Parts: sequence; C-alpha cells; structure tokens
Amino acid sequence: MTGHLVVTDIQRAEAATVDALAALGSATVHEAMGRIGYAGAGIRPIQQGAAIAGSAITVSCAPGDNLMVHAAIEQARAGDVIVVVPVTDSPYGFIGELMATQMQVRGVRAYVTSGGVRDTAELRAMDFPVWTVHVSAQGTVKDTAGSVNVPVVLGGVVVYPGDIVVADDDGVTVVPRERAGETLAAAQQRAEKEAANRRRYAEGEISMDLNGLRPVLDDLGVRYITQAEYDGV
Repeated sequence: MTGHLVVTDIQRAEAATVDALAALGSATVHEAMGRIGYAGAGIRPIQQGAAIAGSAITVSCAPGDNLMVHAAIEQARAGDVIVVVPVTDSPYGFIGELMATQMQVRGVRAYVTSGGVRDTAELRAMDFPVWTVHVSAQGTVKDTAGSVNVPVVLGGVVVYPGDIVVADDDGVTVVPRERAGETLAAAQQRAEKEAANRRRYAEGEISMDLNGLRPVLDDLGVRYITQAEYDGV
C-alpha cells in the first residue's frame, strides 16, 4: 500500500519477553542474534545508566518536520519506544521536554531517532531516556505528511512496528518481533556463559587459555620471541 499512513493496531511481543531482553542489554542481544540488529555507533544516549526495551512505534517523517511524531504519540501505549527516522539526515530538535512529557504520561519507555532532539538537560532531569544522532536547538515545523507504524531504516537496520528495541549505554539493538523468543533464549544462554567465565577470570584464568586462542595464533603464523631475538642480538 502506498501513500501516507497511520497504522493503528500493530502487534507487539509479550511484555515479559520484552522486559527480560532489557535486563540482558544491547550488546548481549546483538551477539545472541548472530551479530545483527545493532543500529550503529552514531545513535548515542543523551544520558548514562538507562537500560530499556520496548515495542517500536515507528515514524517516517520529513526533515525538520515533527508532525508525524505527534501522530505517533497518540498511537503509543505503555511499554512502547517511539522510533523516528527522517527521510534524510535532519539535525533538528524534533522533540523536547513537552513532547517527552506526553510520551512519559502514556508510558512510553524511550525515544530513539536518527534525527535530533533538544531540551536534553530537561529530558535527563525528568528521567526520560533518549538515543539520538543529533542534539540541536533548532526547532521543527508541522507541515508535511509522513507515516506511522510502517517499516523504517534506523542506522542501517530495518525496524518494523512492534519489533523490540533494546537500548542502553552501548547503543541500540533491534530484535524482530517474530524472533523475540529465540533471541531471549540465546541471550540468556550467552549471559550464563559469560557469568561462568567471569568467575574463572576472577580466579586468575585468562582468555587466551579459556577461549583456546593459542592454536589460533599458531595457525595464523604468529610467533613468540624474546626481546633479545626481536632486537637481533
């Protein structure tokens, strides 16, 4: 279907699965999916210490125009994350304190964008998490049609409405909704393995041995020599 749309009845993953993914974090989830889903280093948090996951309400909008963000807020419900992607790079402050207040009251967990935001001090003070490419005082207009709850491309990752957005200090990872259960199981298994390795490292073991890396170096032709041998003495 073509044209500008607001899709009103998206499907979401089970809340318990979403919450469990938040506890595991963006890096572990990214690795558990086979090193996919990471939205890239350009999308960074404006705060430290926030770790969230939520169902994506997606927004495709014109550069410098936040009309469709207003429409997305109306569609959002508790546990969602609003994901805003301007059709071209757009270093404008698409939202600030007032928009975030509406989102927070509706139970929106976070705002993620490849565009920009402003009022960052106020957003941190009200404990509303944001991940963004740009921070900009420049405001937007409300003149141009776009779409809500259609697929968008966030930092090279396709986000469908209802996909799970996992975000923390390391960045943003997107989990396809239909892969939520298998991703959770794989991420939990990875976290358990890391916990076991952490205990062994704390007891003095090193990753060269624990991960069996010495044969890898041998196969690659990496040699161990003394400083005297290196200096040619």
